Amino acid sequence: MNSPRRITRIAAALAGAAVLTASLSAQARELSVSTVLSDAFPWGQAAEKWAELVEERTGGELTLRVYPNSQLVAGDQTREFSAMRSGLIDMAVGSTINWSPQVPELNLFSLPFFMPDEAAVDAVTGGEAGEMVFEAIESRGVIPLAWGENGFRQLSNSRGPISEPSDLNGLKIRVVGSPLFQDTFTALGADPTQMSWTDAQPALTTGAVDGQENPLSVFDVARIDQVGQEHLTLWNYMNDPLIFAVNQRVWDSLSEEHREILRETAVEAGEWEIAMTREQESERLAAIQERGVQVTELTEEQHAAFVNATRSVHDKWIPRIGPELVEAARQAIEAR
Repeated sequence: MNSPRRITRIAAALAGAAVLTASLSAQARELSVSTVLSDAFPWGQAAEKWAELVEERTGGELTLRVYPNSQLVAGDQTREFSAMRSGLIDMAVGSTINWSPQVPELNLFSLPFFMPDEAAVDAVTGGEAGEMVFEAIESRGVIPLAWGENGFRQLSNSRGPISEPSDLNGLKIRVVGSPLFQDTFTALGADPTQMSWTDAQPALTTGAVDGQENPLSVFDVARIDQVGQEHLTLWNYMNDPLIFAVNQRVWDSLSEEHREILRETAVEAGEWEIAMTREQESERLAAIQERGVQVTELTEEQHAAFVNATRSVHDKWIPRIGPELVEAARQAIEAR
């Protein structure tokens, strides 16, 4: 039979354990992270890497739960920024393209043929222009933390080789929900068709659209050649940076220590993903060619024809993006 003293000690121990459990539960916090692509792609791997680093550095006090395939916005990737701003999503690793309807400055990266190479992209994201873009995002209730990269976007289709603007005449090209993309492909004589990535592959399979544009990593992993996309043009017409970001109210609710960990791990995950994406580019191209895809590489003269055909897009969109931002980016590119 237990003595009153022993019962008291047991009760005290149980109470202490309950307090400790409650304390640990109060400290542990799960945050949602939205991505468009799963961890089969570098984009999704960037989000998983971020989650892994955060859990490790905070000792489990913060955990990031990644929701791929735009599932938190019912597959509509262009709603991701608005959902994060309103608090429906805590965090995201998102595309500048998908967020551009809400942050016009992000259209800087979609100006056709504006950024010629990876060094140009790095000069922009790592300089004054990159800071201006982050300020524009923060002014809209979202805290940007770091850059990632989806890569230069290439053009594929099921009809034939594309080496000059006239080859696009009348082709139905799937584009994301950004008006700038509509203007770009209209200027090239194509028939741009807006749809989410969720709807794109079925449309390519049925022939509802003739072509699409995406980085090589997406073309390769998604096996887009298996839905009739047998012709690929390497034209590097734009780069698609990714941004690691968090809702303003969520950010404000975190301790200074956790904020710093979120930022430093986002930077690490971004740098890791950018390096991986670029290193894999040549391997992906070789794999695509081995599967029988006909690849067209533009000559300088052919490239210039596409540049000239899309100048009107620059004239229309630079005022919307902001002349000062575009000029800061231009200077960074020239000085790279």
